[in-house]
Amino acid sequence: MALNDTFIKNSTKHSGKAAGDKYTDGGGMYLLVTAAGKYWRMNYRFNEKRKTLALGVYPTVPLAEARKRREKAREQLSKGIDPNAAKREEKQVKADLAANTFELVARAWLKKTAVTRKEITQSRITTLLEHDVFPFIGGLPINTLGPRDVLNKALRKIEARGSIDTAHRAKQICGRIFRYGVAVGLAERDVTSDLRGALEEIPKSHFAAITEPKQAGELMRSIYGYTGHPSTVGALKLAPLVFVRPGELRQAEWTEFDLDGAEWRIPGSKMKMKLDHIVPLSTQALAILRGVHPITGHGRYVFPSLRSDERPMSENTLNAALRGMGYSKDVHTAHGFRAMARTILDEVLGERVDHIEHQLAHTVKDPNGRAYNRTAHLPARRKMMQRWADYLDKLRTGAEIIEFKVA
Repeated sequence: MALNDTFIKNSTKHSGKAAGDKYTDGGGMYLLVTAAGKYWRMNYRFNEKRKTLALGVYPTVPLAEARKRREKAREQLSKGIDPNAAKREEKQVKADLAANTFELVARAWLKKTAVTRKEITQSRITTLLEHDVFPFIGGLPINTLGPRDVLNKALRKIEARGSIDTAHRAKQICGRIFRYGVAVGLAERDVTSDLRGALEEIPKSHFAAITEPKQAGELMRSIYGYTGHPSTVGALKLAPLVFVRPGELRQAEWTEFDLDGAEWRIPGSKMKMKLDHIVPLSTQALAILRGVHPITGHGRYVFPSLRSDERPMSENTLNAALRGMGYSKDVHTAHGFRAMARTILDEVLGERVDHIEHQLAHTVKDPNGRAYNRTAHLPARRKMMQRWADYLDKLRTGAEIIEFKVA
């Protein structure tokens, strides 16, 4: 006689027998009632041996669910599969999946795919994951992560500090890790595919810029071969080294520079974000400034107007010089030195994006949403600016040309 819920709840009781009491439901399934509780069991034969399969504990597993498990076991038997062996295997698979955290799978992916990218790119991706992803979702099983976990626990934190590029890059890398997880049987799908449009759009640059190292080297050689006015030449040489906005460069005043301390402190009144800004000066930048000082150091502006020392250089001077060197407004502009530095520092040299953003005087926020002050990461930025200047020298002299490649 088949069981029903009312009977199970009200009439199945332990009689006191040590072996317990059995209430059958058909198909080999029965409810075993003992002093400790009520247990679903199923007797079956496999390879001429009598076996018993545990189907769960009542009432956690109700009658309907127990019957589903019985039918699943009978289907396995019809295919020559031992339900107990299948259950153990399924349990092991679940344990394996739980043990395979996002970080473990990510590091396996990094190792597996390392040969496909340059060492500097491998280091950059690893740093991004260790800094912006692993602390938040790295310890969770990859097969339990959903799109909102990735978005809210990791990507939104990057986005909140103003690093939109990094947030998009982190999303792309996470997607590759999930796809690797799918390939090796540790994830069901790439959940980042559900996040299309969830992040802020990457700001588009409205200024043409050379961002490929080989062409940047050609540009630097053109600048060093330019034979215009010494003030214009000095500004052209300094522009790629400091990558400030053109207006900030042409209005630079000698009182803002501490050449002995290798710093240029731009007051907030001249900055787009109205915040004071510090530009660490490389040895190359200092050499340029010291070369210009005998020519313009008697006046207010480092790069004065060609017509009057009382006014800064015209806003058209640098672009006009670039046009004269053969670089049209569709190829490279004075403002383009910022994009050139931003792209190559990140994607070729592997510098930390937050350091680059600080040096570009973009608003960068801490994890609590507060804007960092002007001195944030200053020692690291000093080293970055020197590495950048050295790299431009190598590009210019042809000592080292690194091909541009995004992994």
